Amino acid sequence: MTMAMLVSIVGLILLMLLLIIVLILVACKPWRFFFSPSRGRSIKVGDIERPLISDDPDLVQNQSNELGRNYVSEGSHLQTEGSFGSPRAHGLVCKHRLPSADAHFAQDITSDPSEDVLVGQTLKRTLVSNRSIEERKHAKKEEQNYDISGISKAIGCQRSSLTLEVISGSACGLRFSLQSTNASKLPLTLGRVPPSDMLLKDTEVSGKHAMINWNLNTLKWELVDMGSLNGTLLNSLAIHHADSGSRQWSEPVELANGDIITLGTSSRILVQIIHPENQIPFGVGMASDPMAFRRGGKKLPMEDVCYYQWPLPGVEQFGLFGICDGHGGAGAAKAASKILPEMVANILSVSEKRQRVISLCDASDVLRDAFSHTEASMNHQYEGCTATLLLVWADGDEEFFAQCANVGDSACVVNIDGQQIKMTEDHRVASQSERIRLKQTGEPLKDGETRLCGLNLARMLGDKFVKEQDSRFSSEPYISKVVQIDRASKAFVLMASDGLWDVISIKKAVQLVLQMKERYAADKENLAERIANLVLSEARNLRTKDNTSVIFLDFNTTTRTASCKLDS
Repeated sequence: MTMAMLVSIVGLILLMLLLIIVLILVACKPWRFFFSPSRGRSIKVGDIERPLISDDPDLVQNQSNELGRNYVSEGSHLQTEGSFGSPRAHGLVCKHRLPSADAHFAQDITSDPSEDVLVGQTLKRTLVSNRSIEERKHAKKEEQNYDISGISKAIGCQRSSLTLEVISGSACGLRFSLQSTNASKLPLTLGRVPPSDMLLKDTEVSGKHAMINWNLNTLKWELVDMGSLNGTLLNSLAIHHADSGSRQWSEPVELANGDIITLGTSSRILVQIIHPENQIPFGVGMASDPMAFRRGGKKLPMEDVCYYQWPLPGVEQFGLFGICDGHGGAGAAKAASKILPEMVANILSVSEKRQRVISLCDASDVLRDAFSHTEASMNHQYEGCTATLLLVWADGDEEFFAQCANVGDSACVVNIDGQQIKMTEDHRVASQSERIRLKQTGEPLKDGETRLCGLNLARMLGDKFVKEQDSRFSSEPYISKVVQIDRASKAFVLMASDGLWDVISIKKAVQLVLQMKERYAADKENLAERIANLVLSEARNLRTKDNTSVIFLDFNTTTRTASCKLDS
């Protein structure tokens, strides 16, 4: 009995020892030394003496070039993914990633699994592989920060502002503005039904008609037809796919300031593009409303054109702000709003004349000549317009000078530290100043007479037919004195067509602006635009019966994105 137990115990001990030996063999794997794929390879003396890190600058350069090619290839791939060609591109891809340190490390040790590394063999990019884990993490974080901040700086330095305004069609007067840096709102879509960003309620516009995007590669705005039924034109040239029935997207076409986009056959959109170098040094707001219905429901066509341009082409210190109010049609107002700025810019492009304005602090001759040349260039027999033009020029960063010229009844007022200065003269036939002028011509007005040839204005641009019939009509502008505006002062300018002044006095309008400036003082960025729209709303609330346009300049704020609106 004792002997049997002893045999059992010995057998158990032997079994345990056998299990332990098996476990040791499995863990150590001694057979790997007999089946190593590198066995039999010879180790050369040169390999033993060769350093682990190459001292050959050509080799290092080649390795760097290889890394650079890999990076460029990756960036190119990403750009292709963000192109306009794909109908799935609902946003712009702007991830130009840098290769991370961990990616380099993995590539170093797994670049070719079929090749074994022998003792003494030179390793590629061993500097990266020898870095500690903490160093690699830190480097990766720095590269990610560089990626984001670098792209942000690049975009910020190339900031551009896009404004679209519908100038014909059922949505005439609709405006939409967008910054190139506002990636969350890109691309901008135009169409007849939601979710289009710019809704054009025009039966000839497709549901999703076209889109506009900011191209990070070219730093340009681009237009794409989204396979519309009626096609898209840019400056009267078709950009849509030749096979309109296929509903294919077109290739992207670059947009420029002043371009005209036509959707379908009736909706025409004016493109305004402003770059940072054209930033206006003070706040500017502009608003217009045709006040579409008179009493009795009669539709009133829009004949106002308001515009501004800063700086004038080739004249960096000068800018123009103007309103033209047409009668008999909008043709004369559109022509004058285009020709007047061109004339002023041409005159001021002459160095002697520009220096004369600055030295004498007076632009009377420039404004008078510009009106004269504009009148001579217009060939509108039965259409005419008022014209109120404010010329502003800068003397350094802290002082501005403003001078106004006008024909008609659109008015401009400047307010500096509470002092109100009217910059225009009313040229209605019934006004006192015009009655005096007409009397001096030798043909005074009769008692109670308030019109000449059916017109209530005695000064205007265009209307060539009535000017031939009655010499008392004139295109000679009233020119104000120059007003000096210190940036440190509380100064603003309010310009508006007669639609505003028919229902509110200049004094009340100035009081209204002062109240709004105090109420919305915190909104520095959009203050001028907000005030212009609120003044327009006041005219609407007071039931004005005429087209109304408002331009507001605030010399205490800065317009972040300048507008350069010149109606075509």
